[in-house]
Amino acid sequence: MTNQTQQSTIAVTADAVKDSWVYRKAPNSWRPYLKLARMDRPVGTWLLLWPCWWSILLASDSLTLSTLYDMALLAVGAVVMRGAGCTFNDLIDKDIDNKVERTRSRPIPAGEVSFFKAAVFLVVQSYIGFAVLLQFNMFTVALGFGSLALVAVYPFMKRVTFWPQAWLGLTLNWGALLGWAAVEGSLSLPAYVLYAGCWFWTLGFDTIYAHQDREDDAIVGVKSSALALGDKTIPALGLFYGCFIIALTALVMLANVGVFYYISLAFVAIHLIKQIKDVDINDPDVCLRVFRSNITFGWILMIGLTLDRLI
Repeated sequence: MTNQTQQSTIAVTADAVKDSWVYRKAPNSWRPYLKLARMDRPVGTWLLLWPCWWSILLASDSLTLSTLYDMALLAVGAVVMRGAGCTFNDLIDKDIDNKVERTRSRPIPAGEVSFFKAAVFLVVQSYIGFAVLLQFNMFTVALGFGSLALVAVYPFMKRVTFWPQAWLGLTLNWGALLGWAAVEGSLSLPAYVLYAGCWFWTLGFDTIYAHQDREDDAIVGVKSSALALGDKTIPALGLFYGCFIIALTALVMLANVGVFYYISLAFVAIHLIKQIKDVDINDPDVCLRVFRSNITFGWILMIGLTLDRLI
């Protein structure tokens, strides 16, 4: 079989980044595994990483080599644990994904990788994540293990509740606690406030994301906040994002932040308002674009916090 023929057997995931390096540069034999880890769709990694980095900077008085080292560790952890979580999700959802237009091009329903090989890949990623976690203090290690139950239950939530996004918020934003614990060796009020605020943020952006699959989900019998809210989505987004901004504002009084954080807070509020204004819940392409814009959102807050710590 020629390399060109081999490449033709690897389907491009429906919502992959256009011209992703996974399809242009990666060896053909790696591509199913890179797709399982969502390397062709990196936005989820950023969404997992942002609360980690924000929390580390909020807990730190300055930007030191130790801070940067912790941030680098959490970046590696975010990549492998997001990949592990998505691989686990695909293993559980293998009989659902082939019935939904957007997900049937994933490696397992597309027949690009076997269930067994995907399970082995899950174990490998989990071991790497475990090795990263062991680099932190014991409180952070124990806290990291505490997230495993949330991760394990998440794929089943859309079968029993219209609010799997609420459970995802608990899972995806665990880094808001981990980052603080990595610096302080314990948890305090600012970490909990950031975690709660990010939970509302996730409710917002993942509801937008879920509107891509609304019709297929209704047919298959999968539940989501998009189906629960329907035409009430836009005002609900205002509520979710409003609560997130309130939490970020509360951190002004609870954490050691300065003028650059205040400036970034104004810009992130504008960004979230623009998301609500721009989103069209009946256009999957627009939903995906607005969802992906949360990478930019994260950078805005990150820049403000970084400048505060530098100065």
